[in-house]
Amino acid sequence: MLNLTHKKLDVYIKSKLLIKEIYIQTNKFPRAEDFNLTLQMRRASVSVISNLSEGLSWNSNKEKYRFLEISRSSLVEIDTQLDIALDLGYLSNVQIETIENLILEVFQMLSKLMNTLSK
Repeated sequence: MLNLTHKKLDVYIKSKLLIKEIYIQTNKFPRAEDFNLTLQMRRASVSVISNLSEGLSWNSNKEKYRFLEISRSSLVEIDTQLDIALDLGYLSNVQIETIENLILEVFQMLSKLMNTLSK
């Protein structure tokens, strides 16, 4: 595994925690959701860190910004999917509290990074 500098960033570390929590909570979903909501939530969580990593590898601030924007959009996607999971009774408010906090933290960190790139 490469020892790249972005892996030391708090936003990267929090994104990994988000993935772990999404996997833990989606393991509780009915088996019928394996290729639907479970898969979509897991893909979106992996998309957050993947686009963060790819974005930070670019030299161009414009490209970095674009990938961070995609990463942030994946967080919004997860938030919507949490609403669906709540409505379907797959998760409770207590069960998603950690995920919600991580989404907020990562969203804020990405926004700060994006602000520094746009200056």
